[in-house]
Amino acid sequence: MSGPAIAAPDMTGRASSPFGKATVFAVLAVGFLAFLALLWFISAGDTGGDRENDGAAHAASVGLNGYAGLVRLIEGAGHEVEVSRSPSDLETPDLLVIAPSPYADPEEIGALLEARQYQGPTLVLLPKWQARTVPDRAPAEIRELFREGWVRLGLATETTWTNDLPAPYTFDTALDRPEEGEGESGGAASFEGFGIAGDLPAKTTKFVLAKDTLEPLVSDGDGRMLAFNVLGEEGSDFYENAHWTVVVAEPDLVNNWGLADPARAAVALQLVREAGYGEDTRVVFDLTLNGFGGTQNLLTLAFRPPFLAATLCLIAALIVVGWRAFMRFGAAAASAPEIGFGKERLVRNGAGLILRAKRMRLLAAPYAALAQRRIARLLALKRPDDAAIDAALARRLPDEAPFSTRAEALRSAEAPDDILRAAKALDELLRKLKT
Repeated sequence: MSGPAIAAPDMTGRASSPFGKATVFAVLAVGFLAFLALLWFISAGDTGGDRENDGAAHAASVGLNGYAGLVRLIEGAGHEVEVSRSPSDLETPDLLVIAPSPYADPEEIGALLEARQYQGPTLVLLPKWQARTVPDRAPAEIRELFREGWVRLGLATETTWTNDLPAPYTFDTALDRPEEGEGESGGAASFEGFGIAGDLPAKTTKFVLAKDTLEPLVSDGDGRMLAFNVLGEEGSDFYENAHWTVVVAEPDLVNNWGLADPARAAVALQLVREAGYGEDTRVVFDLTLNGFGGTQNLLTLAFRPPFLAATLCLIAALIVVGWRAFMRFGAAAASAPEIGFGKERLVRNGAGLILRAKRMRLLAAPYAALAQRRIARLLALKRPDDAAIDAALARRLPDEAPFSTRAEALRSAEAPDDILRAAKALDELLRKLKT
């Protein structure tokens, strides 16, 4: 009865691989794709999602107080629009639209506006309403009436941080509220600007107190500024050279609630074009001031200059390495052990260690003693000392230099070349005695 078959190793001493080239390639491909996916998700991070429907007034919000409708209106009018989550876009030369929160830091906003003076135009949308999304504890019949991102508006509030902005941006806001019991519906306030007139969607109006450094663009029925351009002091460098900064104090002119009326939509579009110097304006809506900032995706960044060249070189290197791994010439040869067995390997390893340590001089005296014993044995001497060897060598080889002279030359040698030369002289004497 024959025993089980045993796979014999190949001629190189290594067993044949249990995996085929296709299997190895598939494993590598899946691992590489998994790595790319991991890199993508780590670098992309959280780009918004449900957090954007938080009831705040910003360009990604679809609630009454949001500006998603303004984004679509400007795109529909033929403008190029970008909703940015990158802090670097705050330095764009295009029209930058910011919508700071009611609790914005005046120093941060002031520094941004000052930096924008000579970078590009800016459109500032002030907050007005306290808004909340429908709570989870609300009755099911109420929650069913709300779509994702819808909000319910509360009280209108003034914006106090504008008082702390640096000149010439500082101004005061105020509210004209309806009388108690009237509510917000019916008899809403009116507006007029750019040759367009109409009514606001609510009775409560937010306006700005007049200043000589502010140019009214849109006013209410009582002549109070709802939107304005910051001019600065006449004759100043800001007045002459700075890019325009347009502020919309009454956001119901441009938010989703306000854009339901064609007249207000027309005014909103005129405000954008007024701030951006025309119909060819490219508009960037910022979300970083609203807490939606993020970094660039690493994969996208890798395929943009100046990193594109390095990425292409890396891809080419990976292709070459992969091709070389799968197209080797023959099977892999088994390498010799790092530390072999036997006397010869032991001598070679010891010699290599001495050479690496650069301690050749330590071999001179032991090698001279070894040569002394060998020569004494060949001359049949009982005492292997230099004097006895010299006397016997004078009788055997009278023309050769004395052993003591050669041994002393080896013992006193320091340089590697001198040590080798003296050792060869002793080896030559040994060969002559053996013949």
